[in-house]
Order: sequence, then C-alpha cells, then structure tokens
Amino acid sequence: MAVSFGSSPGGPNESHSGGESRRFPHGLRRRKGYASGFAALALAAVAIAVLRSFAPMATTTRPRSKSKKFEGPSPEERLTASIVSLMEKGVAPWRRPWDGTGGGHHVNLISGHRYRGANPILLTLGLHIRGSALPFWCGFAEAKRLGIFPRKGSKAVHILRPQLHNREEAGDGGEVTLKSWASYRPVAVFNAADLEGPALAGLIEARKLAEGVESKPEPERLEAAEAVLGAWPVPVSFGGDRACYVPAIDRIQLPDRASFHSPAAFCSTWAHEQIHSTGHESRLKRDLGGVFGKARYAREELVAELGAVLLGDRLEIGSEIESHAAYLGHWIEMLKAEPTVLFQVLREARQAVDLIYPEAHGEAELSA
Repeated sequence: MAVSFGSSPGGPNESHSGGESRRFPHGLRRRKGYASGFAALALAAVAIAVLRSFAPMATTTRPRSKSKKFEGPSPEERLTASIVSLMEKGVAPWRRPWDGTGGGHHVNLISGHRYRGANPILLTLGLHIRGSALPFWCGFAEAKRLGIFPRKGSKAVHILRPQLHNREEAGDGGEVTLKSWASYRPVAVFNAADLEGPALAGLIEARKLAEGVESKPEPERLEAAEAVLGAWPVPVSFGGDRACYVPAIDRIQLPDRASFHSPAAFCSTWAHEQIHSTGHESRLKRDLGGVFGKARYAREELVAELGAVLLGDRLEIGSEIESHAAYLGHWIEMLKAEPTVLFQVLREARQAVDLIYPEAHGEAELSA
C-alpha cells in the first residue's frame, strides 16, 4: 500500500521543533530545539513502523475517473452508412471511369505518393460520397504545416495503415521461432476539394501537372491490361450475351467485344469474372456455392465487384462494369444487417487482386 508522509526535514534555516525555538535568540535552547525535533521525528518513524507491522494503515483513495465511453458510430459504420445511402439512390459508389488528366491514381496531394492495398477502393468511395473528382488527399497535420485546413463541416475518409508486428515464441523442444503478422489502423485523410488555404490552388495544379506527365495514352493502357488479363490461366469462351464464371469447369464466359460500349468496359467485365475465378477451390477457396437472391451469392458478387475496381485501378482502366442494378438491393440488405462485412469483403477482394496482378515487391499501403 502506498502511503505519503509529507515532506522530509529541510535545511538549517527551517524549523521543525515547534514554537519554542522561535521565541529565543540563536544559542543553546535553539540547538536543543533542533535536537529534540529530530529525536521526535525518529521516534515517530519507529512508532509508525511498529504499527504497520500489526495492522494496515487506514488511507483514503481517490476513486478512479471513468473514461468517457464513445457510443457513436465508428468510422467504418459511418462509411458503410454513406455507401448504403448512395446505393439506395441506385448508385454503385465504387464505379469510376479512368481519368488520365489527373493521373487517375489516388495520390497524396503534397508528396505524390500513391495509395495502395485496399485503400484505392476506400478513397473511390470517398470521392462518390462527397461528389469530388480530384483523386488527391492528405492528412490534417501535413496540410496544417502548409497553412491548409479542412473546410467547416467537411469529413475525412479513413484509410488503412499497415503495422507490422514480430514476436518470438518458444516451442516444446526449446526452439525459438519468430512470428510475424500485420494489423491495420484507420488513418484520416481529406480530399483536396474539402480543403482551403492560400497554397491549395498551386498544390493542386502542381499535382495535376506531375501526375499528367506520367500518365499513359489509352491504347497503351488497354493493351497492357489485356496482356495481364490474358496471362491468367483460367480459359475464356467468347459469345452469347452473358458474362459469368463457371466454377464446375473453371471457365469464364464473355460476350464478344462488340457487345461492350468501350474497350475499357470489356476489360472491366473480364476483370470482374477473373476475380470470381480466384475463389476456386484450387486457389483462394471462397464460398462459390450460393444462388442468386441469397446472401452467399450477394457477398461473392460484392467481392468480385470491389476486386474489379481495385484491379482496374492497378491496370489503369477504371471500373466501367455495365450490370449491377440486380445486386444493389441484396448488397444494401447485407450491409445494413452487418456493416463490418464491407471490410471483410475488401480484404478478400485485395487477396484476389494480388493473386492476379500483385503490386510491385516492397510497395506498402501509404497513409498520408
């Protein structure tokens, strides 16, 4: 038990012997006062030690202050609610045609670093929610250093920053193994359209110029995308009016190219069906056994939908998938019942895309 006794005796100018030493000039009686004072303190210390050996001392303790519990919706729940609101209006808020004029990729407004992992999907959702077309973002602290601040009432988008962990674990035989794993924490970033400050306009123009210089012409991007899609080992049959993946024979069916309104839409639909094929039992072993109208089917369709968006971002072709209206109602129902399923689906979508077209080695998800 921790006990406080107060301050210890001070220096030679402090008095600890009571009033007597203050009523006499410096001399013998004052010195006696000091001696008696120290003796009294010593006796008191001994007495306290003896008492403590027999019974605990009574102390008063302050009640612990209870931390205020936040009972509002989490950032994940707010994001899901915003997505559901757009979907109820008939919008698939992750669709985004490729816009090469600003580079197309989601990047940090100040550094130009590209956001990776599942973050492009989260940022595309953020663009739709706030009606912006600028794929430029930055954190509050770095914007503040340049005199830039979020507009009143604007809201951040929460992306995921990876954190790597390591721990040594001893085995039964005494051997030590190193266990490594990653966790993710949400980090807030603001869209350039939600910021204000004297330096903002110049930063946006400089970033547009820098990103535009690096962009590739559309024919080159589409050719590169088809090369990646064509290298996937699942065979494709062309013809008919339906795009689908058939798990039983591990084959993709696509309409002829002329059936699509653009080459990018053709590649996006092909990418969607390839994401489905990653769930085959010989690959990622997702549940592909659902039927239309059921929750399992709707969940797998959302994995393919978001996976195609992420793959379209890596291939620089956008996400112009033509048919989605039939699934919106099922997705709304699913996300309302369990808002966190969105982030489970995002994780599976990223795993699927990494199997088809992994990011360059060593490239990490950037947070700001």
